[in-house]
Amino acid sequence: MLLPGVYTIQKKNGDILYRSSITHKARHISLGSFASEKEAHKAYLEAGWLLRGSQPAALADYPSHNCYLPFEKWVILLNFRDNGMYFKTPIYLKNKYFLYYLDAATQLKFAVDDLFYYANHKIMRRGGHLFVADFGMQINILSRYGIKNFAVPGRDYLFANGDNTDFRYENIIVINKYYGVQKITENGRCFYLSKIHIHGDYIIGKYPTEIQAAAAYNKAADFLQEAGLKKKFTLNYISELNTQEYQSLYKSIELPRKLQALQFS
Repeated sequence: MLLPGVYTIQKKNGDILYRSSITHKARHISLGSFASEKEAHKAYLEAGWLLRGSQPAALADYPSHNCYLPFEKWVILLNFRDNGMYFKTPIYLKNKYFLYYLDAATQLKFAVDDLFYYANHKIMRRGGHLFVADFGMQINILSRYGIKNFAVPGRDYLFANGDNTDFRYENIIVINKYYGVQKITENGRCFYLSKIHIHGDYIIGKYPTEIQAAAAYNKAADFLQEAGLKKKFTLNYISELNTQEYQSLYKSIELPRKLQALQFS
């Protein structure tokens, strides 16, 4: 007979794997797989202490214990204990926002509007990029704010309070949301620079609005492909304009002669 909280499964190669689980408030919670029956049982006891211990544990206690459960599981269990909601991802609810723990030292803040999404999408980190797997693709979490993959922090977007782990909507300021467009301030005047990458950046022009600059980028991209440049450009979708308004703006934009003179074989 196995120790409490432990059961086994047999792998395809015949090896036995020890798994652990616990039931709390009518919810059956899987705790993971372990190399031995003893470790699986220890994980079960640890989960019981987290959920029902007479001396309540806190996330800050994790580094000081010889833990059998990963930190992610601590977050999940303690949130369930404290807030009565079970998530499969390391979310801890706060007042009007929630924390998502990448690890014990890194917590991200999100608005409650994002709770359902991140309860069902695990955030991964590679280098300095945070992404989720969605529809078979790796999606940068910044895209939820209209921030493009090419965006540079400090130039194309800002964190209002200076905290780059705070992804609440009111904390993210998008400066440049279109491809090939950059907001420039000179002598106290603001304008939008439109440029396109050919063999290095090519300046299309300066425009009073970002919509005009975005449309200029689209027109330059269309022209270059018609001229034979074998490069696929991602065009800007300008939601602020209907089809007729966009076509009228597109037609009014005159590309620089130097650009129009380019030909590609």
